[in-house]
Amino acid sequence: MRVVIAGGHGKIAQRLERRLAQRGDEAIGLIRNPQQRADLRQIGAEAAVCDLETATADGVAQNLQGADAVVFAAGAGPGSGEARKETVDKNAAILLADAAEIAGVRRYVMVSAMGVDDEPGPDADPVFATYLRAKGAADADLRRRDGLEWTIIRPGRLTDEPGTGRVRLSESTGRGEVPRDDVAAVILAVLDSPAMTGKTLELISGTDDVIEAVQSHSNQ
Repeated sequence: MRVVIAGGHGKIAQRLERRLAQRGDEAIGLIRNPQQRADLRQIGAEAAVCDLETATADGVAQNLQGADAVVFAAGAGPGSGEARKETVDKNAAILLADAAEIAGVRRYVMVSAMGVDDEPGPDADPVFATYLRAKGAADADLRRRDGLEWTIIRPGRLTDEPGTGRVRLSESTGRGEVPRDDVAAVILAVLDSPAMTGKTLELISGTDDVIEAVQSHSNQ
């Protein structure tokens, strides 16, 4: 399987790339900074320099040729302002979907966030509120696309603790934490499960084995 990951140098992306490489799949990380190539090479992944904030859909599509799936794991990150929440968390996700359709790559897995379908409260931090709206708009755009086989994963608060391989995956989990290791493991299992198409699921730590958690939804 050949998988292209947007935000290829991010924490979730690198964990996913390592897992793909370890089992013999091809992982290609889209990066902005050419100096990050060495980091991806070290974990067995390829790198493609592509700035999703300035690229065209046709330009991104060139990096998707021959891919079996794309994963959007990019984000403006902490410390960024409202403008980059729009250009990365919303616009870049939509651009990747446009490019996937152009390149004929139907499988699209989105790493989203909890609470993005609801309007932020009046007391919400303005930057965080913009982030939630941006992620919600990107998810809504993806769900409208008949040309893509999409799955949206909405993790709880992300941690760098070692993964446990035990999760709770559901349409509504309630608030909770989840290690990035386990998010990457769930994404990989989702990529292996075509029956996960068309599902939007929240993810936190729990008691279910990752594979069993994904398979339980594949059977619904």
